[in-house]
Amino acid sequence: MYRDEYRNKCVTADEAVKVVRSGDWIEFCWAASIASLLEEALARRTEELYDVNIRGAVLMKPLEILKSDPKGEHFTWNSWHLSGSERKLVQNGQAYYIPIKYSEVPRWIRENLQTDVVAIQVAPMDEQGYFSFGVTISHYAAAIEKARAVIVEVNEDMPSVQGGYDHRVHISNVDYVVEGGHLGLPELPSATPSEIDKKIASYVLPEISDGSCIQLGIGGMPNALGQMIAESDLKDLGIHTEMLVDGFVDMVKAGKVNGSCKQLDRGKIVYSFAAGTQKLYDFMKNNPDVVAYPVNYTNYPCNASQNNQLISINSCLEIDLTGQVCSESVGTNMMSGSGGQLDFVEAAYYSKGGKSFICLPSTYKDKQGHVKSRIKPVLTEGAAITDTRTTVQFVVTEYGKVNLKGLSTWQRAEALISIAHPDFREELIAEAKKLKIWRQSQSR
Repeated sequence: MYRDEYRNKCVTADEAVKVVRSGDWIEFCWAASIASLLEEALARRTEELYDVNIRGAVLMKPLEILKSDPKGEHFTWNSWHLSGSERKLVQNGQAYYIPIKYSEVPRWIRENLQTDVVAIQVAPMDEQGYFSFGVTISHYAAAIEKARAVIVEVNEDMPSVQGGYDHRVHISNVDYVVEGGHLGLPELPSATPSEIDKKIASYVLPEISDGSCIQLGIGGMPNALGQMIAESDLKDLGIHTEMLVDGFVDMVKAGKVNGSCKQLDRGKIVYSFAAGTQKLYDFMKNNPDVVAYPVNYTNYPCNASQNNQLISINSCLEIDLTGQVCSESVGTNMMSGSGGQLDFVEAAYYSKGGKSFICLPSTYKDKQGHVKSRIKPVLTEGAAITDTRTTVQFVVTEYGKVNLKGLSTWQRAEALISIAHPDFREELIAEAKKLKIWRQSQSR
């Protein structure tokens, strides 16, 4: 029965995108999940469409629709979270950022946003007529509820995954099926940890105990920590994360993860989207231990915090002396996005025995090659505050870790300066004095 319905809905990519109208909003992709054939077909309609807004995030390959429309007269890219290529699009006026608290995105779509068309990539249909969303669950189900038309591009290489709910779509809720064959998936190479990354990770590792539940962000430092965990004596770890990355596969294969101590989804590896190498995608495919959920489940602090000893590890761009964290912009220039960082900063602290870590190298080099401190008296003008100073717990650099919870402004300044690069500490003390957050007794 479902096979007949499937065949009746099969069309070419060019036929499918005829449903798009000028003025439409299209929910399109997130990270490794991108409907390439549909995107190319849409680009072929450039001259006949105007004011089409497309929402997506973390682009891992170039878009033909933006190449065909460099002035942005026909298509506008609206990003939930910027990748490196999207930063350039923002500078060119072809893309714009959507500030988010990631756990709230499905509700925003259902209650606040216009969504006319959903055009996404899925795994092949199963015998019950369902298409797994595969590597990206996120908010797709919410968008499908709102859309006038739903197009799925079937990728034979998309891993079909187990799930809790809202991790798949039924053929009865699909308008058009485009068969793509073996399209592969874009890979996100594992970041090679630097010596600084390894040093930072070495301060976090002792805070993790047997039975902890782990959330890792993306980048060299989380990857370094994942490797250290895989090589450690830790055991009975759990995973409840927004993003599933290669580091988790290493931990599982090293026998460190079984989820036996989790209070929520015991024994299961929980995620909302995944991006990594083929090793990760192969690990996910039909794996009964991997469970996919929408982001309003994985990232909702009251859910994630049900797991005791939730350990959240994320990075940032800069932090000021009162503990305000910016993880998404350099001044007014957007670099990435807020994502689910605040969700897990809160969730880890709410968790019994949980701990949240914001990790950053103490310095960076500007465009002129000058070394600058990432710990600053005040945030760069225009910087977005990702985590308020009241929510931040542990802050870690290669010079140590400090816990800011409950500290007054002068104590925060003292703690953060103690883990700043030594070359900048006197300068930071002088600025702290000007800001009236340095006690004279500290100078004795």
